[in-house]
Amino acid sequence: MTDFPYTRAFVNGVIIGVSLSIFSFFVYMLKPNSQPMTPKSTFEVIDTYKGCDVVQYTNEYLSHYNYFLDCKK
Repeated sequence: MTDFPYTRAFVNGVIIGVSLSIFSFFVYMLKPNSQPMTPKSTFEVIDTYKGCDVVQYTNEYLSHYNYFLDCKK
């Protein structure tokens, strides 16, 4: 005597499990490669102060400027 309902349930479970695994694999493979963006920065000498260069620094993705002195002695 065979356990047909149990065998059928087992086969259905295997088919559903394999189908979900293949689907999740394809979703993972189709995901775009997201490489981290490295912000570009710019340094520009805009003036001099007491023999030092006044440097303006800005990040490409921010509208914020930083200023510092560069004294090469």
